[in-house]
Amino acid sequence: MANAIVETDGSLTDSNGRKIAAQDRAAKERQRQALSLQRENILSQKTSSPVRRAALEAALAQVEAQIVAIG
Repeated sequence: MANAIVETDGSLTDSNGRKIAAQDRAAKERQRQALSLQRENILSQKTSSPVRRAALEAALAQVEAQIVAIG
């Protein structure tokens, strides 16, 4: 069953009375933390293989782009 969205005192809440903006901020923060951990993992990997290094650089660029997109 979908939650109804209701406007009360200028802020949006779902049918359970939770503020939607706070949920969105918390979700974005969790996403940002997960991406930061991925970024740290990629940066910590050492390799002498040019192919592996290129793959790590591509993965790092993708993770950093996602971090920027989140805001």
